[in-house]
Amino acid sequence: MRVGFGYDAHRLKPGRKCILCGVEIPADFGPDGHSDADAPLHALMDAMLGALSLGDIGKFFPDSDDRWHNADSIELLKLVYSAVKDKGYVLSNADITIILEAPRLSPYITQMRNTIAYALKIDVDRISIKATTEEKMGFTGDGTGIKSTAAVLLETV
Repeated sequence: MRVGFGYDAHRLKPGRKCILCGVEIPADFGPDGHSDADAPLHALMDAMLGALSLGDIGKFFPDSDDRWHNADSIELLKLVYSAVKDKGYVLSNADITIILEAPRLSPYITQMRNTIAYALKIDVDRISIKATTEEKMGFTGDGTGIKSTAAVLLETV
């Protein structure tokens, strides 16, 4: 078994789509970045890569490469998971936390879990997603950013 932890943060930009865990969330703003800036999926990918000492998503999908501009992070997740499986591991479970002041994410958690599970072809009960705020403190609390963490357990096939 291998354990990994991932973290990602992005500024929020007015007029940008808000895509979290592969699900478009109705909002007037979204995470800003080279790809779709899906912070929870980026944290999840970094956790899986870190568990196997494979680097991070910046190594796999550098922002200096135009192929990844506006990339769909669900597709990137599939590529990372393929690398995990190539090393002889599968995802036992993932625990993702999204830190964002607004919008309220609880109505979308089930869809987010299902989207990830479907992309990875695993049971949805292996994916946990929680959303929280930082009580108006810091860059997430003042509404200028989002951050996310992910912990994973990988096991051999």
